Amino acid sequence: MANISLQQGQFVTNSLPNTVKFRNISKILLRRRFIVLGVSCVVMSVTSLVAMTNKPTYKSHMQILITPNIAEGVGVTNGVNSQLAIEQYSVQKNLMQSSKLIDKAVRLLHFDYPSITTEDIKGKTEDSKSPLQVRQLEIKQGTNLVSSPVWEISFEGNDPLKTQKVLLALQKVYQDYNVERRQEQLNQGLAFINTRLPVIKQQVRQAEKKLEQFRKKHNVLDPELQSQLLIKSLAETQKQLQTTRTQLQDIRTRYQNLEEKIAVASEEAMTSMRIAQSSRYKTLTSELQKTEQALAKEQLRYTDDSPVIQSLQQQRQSQLKLVQQELNRLTAEIKAESIQIQSHLVGVEPSLVEEFIQVQTIGSELTANEKRLVESEQQIRSQLSKYPSLIAEYQRLLPEVETQRKTLEQMLQAQQSMGMKIAHGGFDWHFLEEPTFGTSVGNDRFWLIVVGMISGPIFGVVLALMWGMRHRIIHSAQDLHRVSNLRLLGAVPKLAPRIMEKRLPSLSWLGGRSLTPAVEEDNVWLPCHETLDIVYQNTQILKSSFSFKSVMMTSAIPGEGRTTLALGLAASAAHMHKRVLLIDANLRSPKLHKILQLSNDWGLSLLLLDETNTEVHEYIQPIHPSIDILTAGPTPEDAVELLSSQRLKDLIELFEETYDLVLIDAPPILGTVDSRIIASYCNGIIMVGRIGWVTQTEITQAVEILNSLNLIGIIANEVGSYHVG
Repeated sequence: MANISLQQGQFVTNSLPNTVKFRNISKILLRRRFIVLGVSCVVMSVTSLVAMTNKPTYKSHMQILITPNIAEGVGVTNGVNSQLAIEQYSVQKNLMQSSKLIDKAVRLLHFDYPSITTEDIKGKTEDSKSPLQVRQLEIKQGTNLVSSPVWEISFEGNDPLKTQKVLLALQKVYQDYNVERRQEQLNQGLAFINTRLPVIKQQVRQAEKKLEQFRKKHNVLDPELQSQLLIKSLAETQKQLQTTRTQLQDIRTRYQNLEEKIAVASEEAMTSMRIAQSSRYKTLTSELQKTEQALAKEQLRYTDDSPVIQSLQQQRQSQLKLVQQELNRLTAEIKAESIQIQSHLVGVEPSLVEEFIQVQTIGSELTANEKRLVESEQQIRSQLSKYPSLIAEYQRLLPEVETQRKTLEQMLQAQQSMGMKIAHGGFDWHFLEEPTFGTSVGNDRFWLIVVGMISGPIFGVVLALMWGMRHRIIHSAQDLHRVSNLRLLGAVPKLAPRIMEKRLPSLSWLGGRSLTPAVEEDNVWLPCHETLDIVYQNTQILKSSFSFKSVMMTSAIPGEGRTTLALGLAASAAHMHKRVLLIDANLRSPKLHKILQLSNDWGLSLLLLDETNTEVHEYIQPIHPSIDILTAGPTPEDAVELLSSQRLKDLIELFEETYDLVLIDAPPILGTVDSRIIASYCNGIIMVGRIGWVTQTEITQAVEILNSLNLIGIIANEVGSYHVG
């Protein structure tokens, strides 16, 4: 426990390290987080913009297989053939890069790219690198690399689609050139085959014409296939007919059952009607009811063994027999009359009649459907009877057509074979790989974005630290004491709610004040720490030279923990057996009621408007036998006008007579004049400075404003490293 000295003018302080820890940097970054975020966003936006405007280089390629056609029977060795192929390959490469073919590709591209020229594809000068590259691929044979017949053609540009379209145009030009060259060779030796082809084609057309006339005449393409479809349709129709007949049988059964139910219902209704019309039945029933009423009345007076009761019971039994006989007689008369149920639906339930009509309707529909299916079955059978003769004629015409087509195909194959023999010599171009969509070969966008994402936060952190150093944020209690030139009342570490203790002794000696269950002592949360007791002791040391019972706690800027420390000082004073009143005078942004979870429907703002001192206690909420709370109350329209009134000064003087200590949680000094007004009514003023949060300039400005008043000292809040000296 800290050593506490009560000598006049001597203060108990905490020993703090002089070095600035890494935690100070985190506090600077926390306060200047918007600078870090803003600089990061700006840097990332700039790098992203540069990345978007930077045009990457794309490359598209395709592969062509060029095979030499050496004439059969030519007496040359393999070495001669290889040498000839090498020379021809060089010619083919020059041909693919020739201006003649590239000009044709440019004309094809003018629709999509009107400004494109041959130089844009081939290159402006022979010394400069050409966007169009033709390269012969190599394959490995053993340990050596030899040239393969596969060529790769690539084109580079800033537009991936354009690179692909250029190669597509070149592909079209190469294909057309290959076709034209081969066509010229084929036309030299195919004349004798072409004279025979028209005759065979005429025969094929005649056979096809006969088959077409047969199909039009009988309106059928393939009789065999059509007959199979009809057979399938017949089977489906028969299946539907069987299902319909089954459903029709079920409907007829339901129809008979409904007829019987309607007959029974009608008979019962007629019986009820006849009974209602029978005067004898009514008389017997009335007598029976009178007897039962008399029996019930006498049973209240006599037991079941009484002669009166037994006589009434016998009379009741006789009347029941007469009623049953009359009912049987009426039923027999109704049956004898043989009423026709079909023509009389008296007394039948509407739902039963509706179901009967519905069944009749369904039966009619099923009967019509059965008739339609029977007719469809007869039509299909009639059509099937015609197909055997059609199939026979079709099987005679079809082989004739196939024979003529086969003859034509053989002639065309002979023409092709002859053309291949004539075309021996030169090269064939086969495209193994179609032009691909341009892929990036020089894209710096990704790295620019990555650099922006990394450098942006770094620049933001550096700028925030420079800003914090420039504005000289206070990092220790010694710096706070030096800058403010005030008495350092204590250095309080960060008080986390989850580790704060709930410790206050029972103060029953104060007169036995009773609290509601909601504010029982054990349920009250109050921040307690040894340093808060030290702060309170240091304020008590000054009493020998200054007399103050009302103390205002304020800070330079918001967020310095002023309200929490005010609660802590109230708890320390209560620990020293003092009666404390804590007032939340921050009318613009009150926090005390939120921390203590109290109602703020009434408080200081309403009390300042109420001129009656007899009801002051109604605005005060006790939270502990030694601590009372006066919340801020509803936010007023003009806080300055309320705080400037004589009423606040009178209330503080009134509270000083009742309590040992009146603590006032006031707003920050900088930004508003509320604290300056309240300070003029209090005996003493205590400032709070949050380490790593408030700057030297802000502390200096706040002290200059309050220097003319009774400024007791300052408390260093959230000191990073704390130990008792």
